[in-house]
Amino acid sequence: MNAVTEIKDKKQLEFHLRKNTPMNIYQIGDLDDFFFNYTKWYGLTEEGEIRQIAMVYTGTGLPVLLSFCDNNYGCFRELAVQIKDKLPREFYSHLSCGAETFFTDEYNYKSGGKHFKMSLTKKNFRDTAEDKNIRRIGPGDFEKLNELYEKAYPANWLDRRMLETGKYFGYINGGEIRGAAGIHVYSPLYRVAALGNITTDPEFRGQSVCRKVTSALCRDLFETVDLIGLNVDTGNAAAIKCYTNCGFEICGIYEEFMFRKIPD
Repeated sequence: MNAVTEIKDKKQLEFHLRKNTPMNIYQIGDLDDFFFNYTKWYGLTEEGEIRQIAMVYTGTGLPVLLSFCDNNYGCFRELAVQIKDKLPREFYSHLSCGAETFFTDEYNYKSGGKHFKMSLTKKNFRDTAEDKNIRRIGPGDFEKLNELYEKAYPANWLDRRMLETGKYFGYINGGEIRGAAGIHVYSPLYRVAALGNITTDPEFRGQSVCRKVTSALCRDLFETVDLIGLNVDTGNAAAIKCYTNCGFEICGIYEEFMFRKIPD
């Protein structure tokens, strides 16, 4: 008989998530102590074995629900029905395409578009030559980095805490950050990382800045991880080309949604 419970056993969670590591890089990375206290995991289990997982991350201002069902929509439906009353009244989500329909009786929703999941191994990494304009950036660069995002990527949200990892690189020109690449998830313990906050100043586009900063970051990450992932909008051809040129491969597709509880 299937049961839905909150799961806190990291080994049990990892065992399930490793069945499709490229698709689940974010969740695997969130098992790290740096992130784990900001997570809540719900699992549909059968005879003690996890059949489906949903994770809610609360480390940002807006909670985020992540759940991918590998075409097992029956299990996802069963899980969704039982956790809806446990979810925030408002949350963002990354879900397998079509899974949003299991929440529509209680939530209004708006699509944030379909996205590819891409992954990269060290074996497939196509590095670029080092560039003297690229350097590691940290917490002291927070204000200048935010200025870049306001100009080039206004929809982006930067968590100051992530700069403490030392896994952000910037392209510096004229004393300003003209391009940047960072991480959303980084775990040497679980040997995975997920890239994010990648952008280029509009005045410097077409100069391979994106590929250079992404390459510098991946080169550094591969000293401590085995697999790197990222999410990219399926319509962002320029970004997809950049990541493909670095060696990334598409490993899945999902859709992002904003959910708001329907008033009683």
